[in-house]
Amino acid sequence: MTHDERHPHRITASLVAALAIGASMAGSAPAFASTALAQKYACVACHQPAVKVVGPSWKEIGARYGDGKGTAAQLAASMKAGSSGKWGAMPMPAQAQVPDADLQALAQWVLDGAK
Repeated sequence: MTHDERHPHRITASLVAALAIGASMAGSAPAFASTALAQKYACVACHQPAVKVVGPSWKEIGARYGDGKGTAAQLAASMKAGSSGKWGAMPMPAQAQVPDADLQALAQWVLDGAK
């Protein structure tokens, strides 16, 4: 009989601890943006990859704020607070309900070309 067979509760306790650590790390991991995240928060209702719908396309936003002209933090703050007059008469409603990590990830995703 091996040591592990004599003490199965140690294996179980180790597995539970490993799962708990993994779960806590997953909950604190940074969000990674994708079209799915943009769909989750209904960004796609007003923004599309290359065509202006209600708001500017992600390509237009990236062209205006990418290449060092702005940071993801600045764009995320603008998304959170909303804005008016930056892209014409249609205001951007505040997105305060979206978690900061998701706003940051979405902003970086747009600046990186929304791919």
